Amino acid sequence: MSSNSERNLFAPFQLGPYELRNRLVMAPMTRSRAAEGNVVTDLTVEYYRQRSTAGLIVSEGTQVSPQGVGYTSTPGIHADAQVAAWRRVTDAVHEEGGRIFAQLWHTGRVSHPSFHGGELPVAPSAIGFEGQVLTYEGMQPYVTPRALETDEIAGVVEQFAEGARRAYDAGFDGVELHGANGYLIDQFLRDGSNRRTDRYGGSLNNRVRFLLEATQAAVDVWGGDRVGVRLSPKVAANGMSDSDPGSTFSYAASALSPFGLAYLHVIEAVGGPFAAPGPRVTPAMRAAFRGPLIANGGYDADAANAALARGEADLVSFAVAFLANPDLPRRLREGAPLNAPDRATFYGGDARGYTDYPTLDEVAAR
Repeated sequence: MSSNSERNLFAPFQLGPYELRNRLVMAPMTRSRAAEGNVVTDLTVEYYRQRSTAGLIVSEGTQVSPQGVGYTSTPGIHADAQVAAWRRVTDAVHEEGGRIFAQLWHTGRVSHPSFHGGELPVAPSAIGFEGQVLTYEGMQPYVTPRALETDEIAGVVEQFAEGARRAYDAGFDGVELHGANGYLIDQFLRDGSNRRTDRYGGSLNNRVRFLLEATQAAVDVWGGDRVGVRLSPKVAANGMSDSDPGSTFSYAASALSPFGLAYLHVIEAVGGPFAAPGPRVTPAMRAAFRGPLIANGGYDADAANAALARGEADLVSFAVAFLANPDLPRRLREGAPLNAPDRATFYGGDARGYTDYPTLDEVAAR
């Protein structure tokens, strides 16, 4: 482990078998620009290539199966054409000396029957939530999902295993399980969405079981040191809640420790409109997890460097700042101005607000 004097965004970091050139992580961001068949495109190749100076890129959420689809124009990694398209992305990142993990995603109840031939989305429990989702037929209200039968769950775990295998075939450097933001793994973890009475519900030991089985499935493919997990202890998106997030998520962090993971990636805003009330959960998760921790949520360069120097995290991930600034590491190192993000182009569309944000060199050449 580096000394505190070396614990800053621009210091290298040994992440499993990889020496990362810096501690800036590009966080996963859904951009809804996949083509028919949920296949990434030439634009996607360029988008990730532009941002390959990150120490590590985590791809946008990538569905492990057709059952895991919850949005329009989001990529998958469960079909041969999807794997071939992602291979072009990973090749491009590697040509620039970068590293990229695939984020494995199953949306669970955050979906709609129109994505599943009219069948209900699946979840731990038949608990719905308020809101609407954009489908290929327009905006639709969310529906109450169908609770998975106990004997179905092993098959869903296998979907994560298959996603991990296909990510390997696509040339990724590792995988991150999306256990955050109200999607399927998170739905099993939190008691606001999991009211099961079998071995996957009730006690913390039971509610963490699906996360651990999915993690084991990925570790069986990659080894622990090339698998990460992302959790969001207090994110309320997609109707999520938990009666005791501190206990739930410190327990989950402790239960993940024996896998020898590459990292635990924790979303908990340090300020701004997304900061949740009450004590922060990340410090307890940090204490419970024996391995590298990536902090995410509202960090600028100063806050990130302070968190690294204090040992609160080993790396820090940035989302919107990386979207709007393909050369973010250089800009932060030089104290250069940042491009303003264009929120109107975040989801869907073409190159605008995706691959047309200028680098410092492009700004200087104007």
